[in-house]
Amino acid sequence: MTLGGSFHSSSLRHSFDHQDGQFAAAFSILREAIRARAFPAASVAVTHHGELLALKALGHFTYESKVKAQTTTLFDLASLTKVVATTPMAMLLYERGLLDLDAPVAAIVPEFLGDAAKDPRRRDVTLRMLLAHSSGLPAYEKLFLRAKMRDDLMRIAFTTPLTAHPGSRAEYSDIGFIILSAALERLADESLDSFCRREIFAPLAMTSTTFNPPTQLRAETAPTQDDQNFRHRIVQGEVQDENGFVLGGVAAHAGLFATSHDVAKFARCMLHAGRSIFRPETISLFTRRESLPIGTSRALGWDTPSSPSQSGKYFSSQSFGHLGYTGTSLWIDPQRQLSITLLTNRTWPDCSNQAIRQIRPKFHDAIGVSIGA
Repeated sequence: MTLGGSFHSSSLRHSFDHQDGQFAAAFSILREAIRARAFPAASVAVTHHGELLALKALGHFTYESKVKAQTTTLFDLASLTKVVATTPMAMLLYERGLLDLDAPVAAIVPEFLGDAAKDPRRRDVTLRMLLAHSSGLPAYEKLFLRAKMRDDLMRIAFTTPLTAHPGSRAEYSDIGFIILSAALERLADESLDSFCRREIFAPLAMTSTTFNPPTQLRAETAPTQDDQNFRHRIVQGEVQDENGFVLGGVAAHAGLFATSHDVAKFARCMLHAGRSIFRPETISLFTRRESLPIGTSRALGWDTPSSPSQSGKYFSSQSFGHLGYTGTSLWIDPQRQLSITLLTNRTWPDCSNQAIRQIRPKFHDAIGVSIGA
């Protein structure tokens, strides 16, 4: 099997000698957010027309820590895993003729069908619906409370009842992506982490991107939570998401760790369709907003700007992006050849602070103004 094209990370030219002047307003927003304890640490990467215009780290690992965040600091990407690992795997399998978007999930994962007599609607759920969050599955379930091991959690996920008719509504669903991972791994005959490491991260020189960071790198990873309810320890260098933890740290919905620089390399790959690991038409297909259900903002795996949007007001209608629970985000605008990566650990210490919802669009708008929105 061959990749859709060739890509060299060295073509991401560095041009951030003047970033402190150019992006002073945007960095000031983050510094004020850190002072207000919206999050203790942040890492930023901005690409524009193939150049890395900003690569900046601010804050400390925790509010009490003396350890400063660095541009080499690993962050728990949370749901950015869906678009930096899982969706790209689906894209490559689609290009190779191994994935039919409109194939029934049950044809690949028979366990999903369960007792079809109880809910025949399950036969109608397709891979496209899982990617577009329109399967009818619920948004989230605390599966980790009922499962001790990966196989147990997968079995519960497969049998999670539908809460809507397939295709009738868009509801963002971690459960759907957990099921999607089983389908992708069976189609590829390979695990998610192994496939992504060889076919995505290595070709793009994403050398710091990994599931389950090795022990020696955990001290270089931003802590995400002082978990006194489930794990009874500080969570650092292991996935914050509890379902992902029970799944062994490798999951389609969460579990990936990376630096902002690595995420920027991936973003540039998505922007340069002719010099990418994907074909241009594949990128277009997966990042275009779905027509159904009516009113959805979802593409295949990706989200698109709504109104109002966490991307702010300057990203074009062609843009696509995603958010992560730990305070991460990636937004990409093909029209302006722009990408903005923002990684934080806003879940420290207890996941309760939601201030990033106000900070993120202001930050994106400040970047937009700085490059001439």
